[in-house]
Amino acid sequence: MARGSFEKSLEESREKLWTRDFILICLSSLATFMGFQILMPTLPVYVAFLGGKESEIGLVIGFFTISAVVVRPFVGRGVDIYGRRGIYLFGLLVFALSCLAYNWTRTVMALLMVRLLHGFGWGASSTAAGTVAADLVPRQRLGEGMGYFGLAATISMAVAPAAGLYIIERFNFSALFFASTGLAALALLFGCFVRYRKMPPRQAGARSSVFEKNALRPSLVTFFITTSYGAVVSFIALYAAEKGIANVGIFFTVYAVVLGLTRPVAGMLLDRRGYDIVVLPGILFIIAAMLLLSRAEHLGMFLLAGVLYGVGFGGVHPSMQALAVKNVPFYRRGAATGTLFTAFDLGIAAGALLWGAISQAVGYAAMYFLAALPGAVALLLYLATGRQFSGQAK
Repeated sequence: MARGSFEKSLEESREKLWTRDFILICLSSLATFMGFQILMPTLPVYVAFLGGKESEIGLVIGFFTISAVVVRPFVGRGVDIYGRRGIYLFGLLVFALSCLAYNWTRTVMALLMVRLLHGFGWGASSTAAGTVAADLVPRQRLGEGMGYFGLAATISMAVAPAAGLYIIERFNFSALFFASTGLAALALLFGCFVRYRKMPPRQAGARSSVFEKNALRPSLVTFFITTSYGAVVSFIALYAAEKGIANVGIFFTVYAVVLGLTRPVAGMLLDRRGYDIVVLPGILFIIAAMLLLSRAEHLGMFLLAGVLYGVGFGGVHPSMQALAVKNVPFYRRGAATGTLFTAFDLGIAAGALLWGAISQAVGYAAMYFLAALPGAVALLLYLATGRQFSGQAK
């Protein structure tokens, strides 16, 4: 083969997105998210089964989130120092063992301890997986690749919660926990076969902080966007019930479908046309969804809000993921991913707490009107740092 043809073939190989290893990390992430989402609507039922109160249900959710938030930045730094493989597989192992351990929780206190361990495994594995995916995606297709990688969360959101509720209705909680364990074990199996990039020698004077400063701006945008997401996931069912609207669960189905369709398209668009054309309309769609929810009177308005939010979030989130790792060296991608995911978790947790207090004071309709404000802050923040964000994902 002529030298020119060989170089061209090599360049095309480097730009290929759907490689063996990228498919494996996507499948591993999908199985992890399925194992996580299958427990989301069912663990509150399990707390009630154990005799727990409503406040203890909040603790069960909160302990998991706190554990994941605390560990993420340190895991991100760890994968930069010690490599991706060991930390990712260890996180998945802890995740799987935690799912199995639920079978032996007989008190709420025991459940809380397992939740702390589970949050550690979740925070470690998901942070490492995001870093591995960023390593495997060609730089020219970073937005598209992260969009496809994010479909794992979307697909699991659409399928796993309903599957979990079906399992406990048809069988029992042990069957649920074994199903979650099996999915985690499958994620670990896929993860074992990924060929991870070797860590290059660290440069003299390389930064060692757990947070990556180049990821702070997209992380701040993510924080304010997910603050509004906390209002959606935490209170949409209660708001619909107040309006006398049944079957609002279809809101999440519509949202998940639109989100899944939007992510890869948005990723390809930002790779070809730059960030602004995806992020600016995306934030405006999120703001519009909050304002529409504040005026919603029937199911159709709720579903339209789900479409708007799906399009907006499906554009903004993968864009921020791509942006967080775009201008950082290989040995700082873990820290960048950890910084972004920490902001994501904190935004949801802060939103749930903030909007809970506000809804109690002024009602759900006014709460959703006010929930548009974090989107406006994210928009202003993005515009104020536009030169940092605009341009193609090269």
